[in-house]
Amino acid sequence: MTSFLSLAQSRRSTRKFTGEKVTAEQLETLLQTVLMSPASKSSNPWEFVVVQNTETIQQLADCKEHGSALLKTATLAIVVCADPQKSDVWVEDCSIASIYLQLAAEDLGLGSCWVQVRKRFHKSGILAADYIKQVLGIPENIEIESIIAIGNMVERRKEFDVSRALVERIHREKY
Repeated sequence: MTSFLSLAQSRRSTRKFTGEKVTAEQLETLLQTVLMSPASKSSNPWEFVVVQNTETIQQLADCKEHGSALLKTATLAIVVCADPQKSDVWVEDCSIASIYLQLAAEDLGLGSCWVQVRKRFHKSGILAADYIKQVLGIPENIEIESIIAIGNMVERRKEFDVSRALVERIHREKY
């Protein structure tokens, strides 16, 4: 296991995957990790739809006009969604779960990329979430936050350059 600082520094969005499948062991580790992500008041409103079928992933790649085509080369897509009746902060809980997935993928040597779904639109004009619900049979009462694309990286991107950190965005004691 890598130190968290090193893990955060090396995690970069991956938009091109090799096509090599994520192993069953890697998938289990990802799923165990995401189920440990924190949620407000332990409400755990999140739900996860694991998609490995190539044709289905291709359909998901078409969920919105911009920013979802990268799914075409991913061998694993995890749709992060929630029941908003379980928590008024389901968006935050799903966002935390999404980043847990991405950090776990990085720790396993896999690449990942967040595909924003909530409040985005399919090319037909319907909400991207409604399109995804149709493709995956997700109930109407469930809201979709994101799809995390995961796979083996074509190439590893350079680590985050710490010297470029926006330190001026840190305010101490007062803004």
